[in-house]
Amino acid sequence: MKRILIVDDEINIGLLLSKFLTRNGYEVAISTSGSHAMDLLGKEVFNLVLCDFRLEDTDGREMLRKIKAAYPSTGVIIITGYSDIKLAVELIKMGAYDYITKPLYPDEILNTINKALETHEALFKPETENTGVAAPPKKEKMNSQGFPETFIIGDSAASKDLLRQIELIAPTTYSVILTGESGTGKESVAHAIHLKSNRRDKPFIPMDCGSLTKELAGSEFFGHEKGSFTGALYTKIGHFEMANGGTLFLDEVGNLSYEIQAALLRTVQERKVKRIGSTKEIDLDVRIIIATNENLHDAIQKGRFREDLYHRFNEFSIHLPPLRKRENDIILFAQNFLKYTNKELNRNVEGFSDEVIECLLTYNWPGNVRELKNVIRRATLLSETSKIQLKSLPLEISTFARVAAIESAVENIHAKENKRGLKDAAMEAEYETILRVLKEVNFNKTKAAQILNIDRKTLYNKMKAINLD
Repeated sequence: MKRILIVDDEINIGLLLSKFLTRNGYEVAISTSGSHAMDLLGKEVFNLVLCDFRLEDTDGREMLRKIKAAYPSTGVIIITGYSDIKLAVELIKMGAYDYITKPLYPDEILNTINKALETHEALFKPETENTGVAAPPKKEKMNSQGFPETFIIGDSAASKDLLRQIELIAPTTYSVILTGESGTGKESVAHAIHLKSNRRDKPFIPMDCGSLTKELAGSEFFGHEKGSFTGALYTKIGHFEMANGGTLFLDEVGNLSYEIQAALLRTVQERKVKRIGSTKEIDLDVRIIIATNENLHDAIQKGRFREDLYHRFNEFSIHLPPLRKRENDIILFAQNFLKYTNKELNRNVEGFSDEVIECLLTYNWPGNVRELKNVIRRATLLSETSKIQLKSLPLEISTFARVAAIESAVENIHAKENKRGLKDAAMEAEYETILRVLKEVNFNKTKAAQILNIDRKTLYNKMKAINLD
């Protein structure tokens, strides 16, 4: 039976989640503080931690860092508020499997937990029975182009260029550097390269370097023998050895310490690996694909990244543009995410309202494709009609288009005037103040009117003057 630890300082939420998950076949423990949760993790084995971001004695970021450092085979899901999307993207980069936004919905929680456990089970076994042997990779359904069904190539020029580069580099043995902002799909591209290569039947092993501590990195990369150091309770196979014959994907490689970079360089040069505590060298045949969202040239200049290691990796590079520069892809991606979410949740949502489409196209997507995917998953779950409506979108997305419209209206309010008088300037300043207050209160007109010290009718009239009623 899978074991889940719930960490939330609101005991009532913990109890409700515990009852729900117990009914669905999980064994559950509850902790109301970060320190107590770490004590429990030290005494018992848990497959997954469901942790609220805001705790009295710590926060989800620090909890995630500690759990991934001490118990890498334990999955972590963070509970956040709707206003914390950027934070949630950062947490995923640090190693969280996913995040769940409040308010909590049982179906969404259960689905996310099931997928997190399935993903972690592919690489790890619980420490009480871990033999260090990686589970065989699961076979994926492929589309007509030879990519996984879930890998979507867009219609934009950037997407078509990306496809050409994948097709070109995949059959070779070259190492590849993938660059781009967080959430642009670097792991998906790395996996697509692997599946189009001659190594497709061998393991594809992803590794998040962003969550590794200096002490943990050696064991994760190279493995260790039982008893080789304090806490080495079992023999562990490192990621290099797990990926032997296949592809090793190193995400956020720029976060590795200089010492680990040196050890990594030796392994890449010699094509041999030796577990910590062992004298036996193992021959390696591994293709390496790395990803980073920072400029490695700058890191080299600042002495944070080894130039010789960079050149070992940089046999070919691909840059993934942000979603905001691929407008032609947004609706296509959204439709595909809707298709797979319908299948995942056994729903039958047919599409998006015109207002939702406008919002999706207007929003700037700081979390890129990953953010879009999560927004569509949640909107599909919340949808009560055959088409997703505006109310199913997070507030920061549904209000973004309105903010843009107000800013445009304020900017153009005197566009036809050749000369601006004092009255014009006063009107523009007034509308800018209204805009700022509306944004601060997420377009709650009652609160805005109170802050502006005017009645609601006056506020409506002023908004109507710039067609925002």
